[in-house]
Amino acid sequence: MIWLTSPDATAPALPAAWLIATGKQPANLQERSELRRGTAKRLVAQQFGLEPGSVKLDHDERGRPLLAQPAGTGLHLSLATRGGLVAVALAHGPVGIDVERIDLATEPPLAMLHPQEREALLALPESARPLAFAQLWSAKEAYVKALGTGFLRAPESFAVRLLSTERFEVADPEAPGLATGASRIIENGGQGNLAAAIVVLA
Repeated sequence: MIWLTSPDATAPALPAAWLIATGKQPANLQERSELRRGTAKRLVAQQFGLEPGSVKLDHDERGRPLLAQPAGTGLHLSLATRGGLVAVALAHGPVGIDVERIDLATEPPLAMLHPQEREALLALPESARPLAFAQLWSAKEAYVKALGTGFLRAPESFAVRLLSTERFEVADPEAPGLATGASRIIENGGQGNLAAAIVVLA
């Protein structure tokens, strides 16, 4: 996995994820959507050496973003926004990316997790749980984005196992084998630390 943090950076290979600290604080869903889409168009234009105005985004029947122009790339796209940070993923297969705030002040909502995830969190020191929960939840959301279901799929119906601060795997009873993903911790320019995750399905 290639992680990039500059809006001017191009990826030498895919899959790749851009984590762009915009310094902005969108006030509502529309502003978040505009920030996501505007940042994604700029990054895709940079990647392909195009003018930003020539890049067009659309959505498929499940609501996943897709690259309408340039046409024929065969690439899959995923977007996320949190605390002014925009995450954009490009891959040759179905991809999901997510970013979650590491909330040190709130007890993680364990009831929303798979039993194996709850057990793993409760085995940690209490001070370590907010980070682990943010990593788990960003991985879960990235996975359901890659599936194209979003959380129409119950979050407790599949299990994420954190292998390290940079890798995780997903055990899903509805899918053969294990899906794997990459994660990253980000310091978001004074807006709090974030956990990012990306999953690309075979």
